[in-house]
Amino acid sequence: MFTQRKKWLSGVVAGLLMAASVTASGAEQKTLHVYNWSDYIAPNTVPDFEKQTGIKVVYDVFDSNEVLEGKLMAGSTGFDVVVPSASFLERQLTAGVFQPLDKSKLPNYKNLDPELLKLISQHDPDNKYAVPYMWATTGIAYNVDKVKAILGQDAPVNSWDLVLKPENLAKLKSCGVSFLDAPAEIFATVLNYLGKDPNSANAADYTGPATDLLLKLRPSIRYFHSSQYINDLANGDICVAIGWAGDVMQAANRAKEAKNGVNIAYSIPKEGALAFFDVLAIPADAKNTDQAYQFLNYLMDPQVIAQVSNQIFYANGNKAATPLVSEEVRNNPGIYPPPDVRAKLFTLKVQPPQIDRVITRAWTKVKSGK
Repeated sequence: MFTQRKKWLSGVVAGLLMAASVTASGAEQKTLHVYNWSDYIAPNTVPDFEKQTGIKVVYDVFDSNEVLEGKLMAGSTGFDVVVPSASFLERQLTAGVFQPLDKSKLPNYKNLDPELLKLISQHDPDNKYAVPYMWATTGIAYNVDKVKAILGQDAPVNSWDLVLKPENLAKLKSCGVSFLDAPAEIFATVLNYLGKDPNSANAADYTGPATDLLLKLRPSIRYFHSSQYINDLANGDICVAIGWAGDVMQAANRAKEAKNGVNIAYSIPKEGALAFFDVLAIPADAKNTDQAYQFLNYLMDPQVIAQVSNQIFYANGNKAATPLVSEEVRNNPGIYPPPDVRAKLFTLKVQPPQIDRVITRAWTKVKSGK
């Protein structure tokens, strides 16, 4: 009797252990790997998603399209959701690195802005592979008081002259200058400033006038980085940067919260500026696609994405969310530019591989200053 009972108990224990193992295994499978830009989501967005769904999110960050592209092109990234800029997504589509979206799994897709979808469809025909996340401009961040102290009340803060005229940048060097480490964007900005096509397919435009100007500016640039400048602006460690609108607004907000007397402003220069659209996409080799769809649909909830915009100071691609975005963000012309400013914005186009190589070599030369 005792032996039989012992066997029965052993069987029960084994069964319970097996059930626990299956449960644990199932829990392990409910994981989502997200790769997003740094400082590009609200603090509560991921924790709230985890609470709602029971899905564990492994969240990693990058700070340049080139870094993301390198991982995608190498394959086997391990990521289930990534956030490329639309112009880079277009090039990556030819390499087959993304899977087409099953929109039947995205009931919140109806909330997206049709105008924005139309713009993004220039990079992603029929919006087959991606949904809009955020969009913004690349412009000038500046410390109002320091810039005026150095260049006077008439400092050209509404013009690229502020940072692309060597004599102006030489004067601003003393208080700290930062440029984005984003070669395609910086070269497009410089070409536009020089009166050339920002998407020029002429190699000589890059190796000649654009590189020449950047080399003249190089001695005045403290560093090239695509995220460090946020805190440095907020702390008053630098006074001027070429940066992304939302990042600059974050810096301004951090300075306000710190009450450190640093007054940061953002300018979309009168000569025109680059507008970029960041999108959400699922890599072709994603292992957790069901969880990826749940996350994308969650981010298309108007309440959720409005909170993200309110936190990171970027315009989102969700029309239904606009009334829920705070007036501070919604009415800020640096975040939601008025029509006359929008008319002067330009976007990046996909360049042929030979131009990409020219840009990469020229950028290495600029950063080294040789």
